[in-house]
Amino acid sequence: MTLVALEILLSSLFITILLVPSMGALAIRMNAVDIPNERKVHTRPIPRIGGLAMAVGTFVSLLVFAELDRFLAAYLCGGFALVLIGLVDDFKELSARFKFGGQILAAGIAVWPGGVNIISFGSLLPDGWFLPLWLAVPLTMFVIVGVTNAINLADGLDGLAGGVSLLIVVGIGYLAFQVNCLPVVLICLALAGALFGFLRFNTHPATIFMGDTGSQFLGYSVAVLSISLTQNHRALSPLLPLLLAGVPILDTLTVMTSRIAKGQSPFVADKNHLHHNLMHLGLPHPESVLVIYLLQTMLIFAAVSLRFYQDWLLLGGYLLFSGSLLWFLHIADRTYLRPASIERYNQRIASSMRIWKRKGRLIKIIFPVFEYTLPSFLVLTAFLTDGVPQSVRVVAGIFALLITITLVVAQRYLPQLLHPVVYLLIPCAVYFSEHIQSNLLPNLFFKLYNIMFGVFTLLLILISRLSRRSEGFKSTPLDFLVILLALVVPFLATLGNSNHHIVIMAAKIIMLYFCFEVLFAELRKKWRPVALLTVVALLCVAFKGA
Repeated sequence: MTLVALEILLSSLFITILLVPSMGALAIRMNAVDIPNERKVHTRPIPRIGGLAMAVGTFVSLLVFAELDRFLAAYLCGGFALVLIGLVDDFKELSARFKFGGQILAAGIAVWPGGVNIISFGSLLPDGWFLPLWLAVPLTMFVIVGVTNAINLADGLDGLAGGVSLLIVVGIGYLAFQVNCLPVVLICLALAGALFGFLRFNTHPATIFMGDTGSQFLGYSVAVLSISLTQNHRALSPLLPLLLAGVPILDTLTVMTSRIAKGQSPFVADKNHLHHNLMHLGLPHPESVLVIYLLQTMLIFAAVSLRFYQDWLLLGGYLLFSGSLLWFLHIADRTYLRPASIERYNQRIASSMRIWKRKGRLIKIIFPVFEYTLPSFLVLTAFLTDGVPQSVRVVAGIFALLITITLVVAQRYLPQLLHPVVYLLIPCAVYFSEHIQSNLLPNLFFKLYNIMFGVFTLLLILISRLSRRSEGFKSTPLDFLVILLALVVPFLATLGNSNHHIVIMAAKIIMLYFCFEVLFAELRKKWRPVALLTVVALLCVAFKGA
């Protein structure tokens, strides 16, 4: 189970990262680009085919590594239909009627062959009362189509729809983990890998958009997975999907209600979405995305914490959250409110960061520490490996020899060699270091070891914010999601719960990927120390991991 989960997560991540640049170039040649206008915040044409890379990464990883059953087959078929329609729409604008037809087709595939149906509302209905199929089927299809469009409409800022979807998928995956729903767990892992790979190119300033291909596929996935999970596991409240997708649902209902009240079509685009309102308050683009991430995170934590509570409590809590947020935005709009906290952020924190960046003193202290401690930490992780298969140890030895030869005779090729080697070494070292027996080393060592992931992530943010290099790594709202994982990893590791094993390893791998991405972007051609430490780590895997 653990190995399959990691294979799905990492293969989806790698496939998406490899496909996004090439598909972006293809989109430019075929004129599949998003043109700026008065309603949009970007100022140059952006390729809008990133959703296809995500879909391919998700589909391939699941088809290769997951066991195909009725539900998974129906999910893939429905998703494939939506991806095809979204792809045509990204290259050639389709009518709303045609797109709705495709969404209804995908929903029908999930409902009939896949067995996804809303038949229970828990304690909101009399005890033991279930919806008849003649009512459950159209209701389920309506919800799937509605959530599909909610995610689609949320795709208004760089990284917004992708980041919110990632949070939702992580929430669904965690709940599925708790009730041992393996198919949903594996699909969520595939989606998480694809989203992480895509968001590296999509957060502000984005170089590629997901387009309707990606947003519809993600909305469909969120709806189908959350409904299937909560309806088939009665211990979970059937109202959890309302919390899991709470921000996109609230935004869509609010905007459409406002349009109808003004006598407009609910499908006419405008600038009344939640992210537009936050930017009207004075928040910059990245900070507006970050606020929505925080709101969605609050709902995810509420869903996880209250998953066994009364359905009336969940519904009341969501209505209270929604009402409070809408009331605040309404008052802010009527009084032209600009909260003092936003002013203080713009005047103090942001200006201080610009001063520190211009002087460059702090990064001169931080980066050398990061430059040597991060590869050394990878050496420590490799030293902890145990039970490594002979084939893997042989490959590690070959890579160590290749890097050594390159160091001696052709150092200019080190970057091209180190990137793939380190990206293969990280999951190998993390996975096989988990096999070491905790009684061989004191518990304090493992606590400090896990805390270091959070330390490195904070250094990542500081370096990306303070770097003065135009081609260096730039911090984005995606890094907020990485920080969440970094803070959760040490906590989960101390719980001793075996159910968190995969989550911990996946978080550690993703964290190290981002940290080394920062390191490689900021090295300024000083590759020798990193190369030498990478050789040591590879030799640890080759000889110590036996």
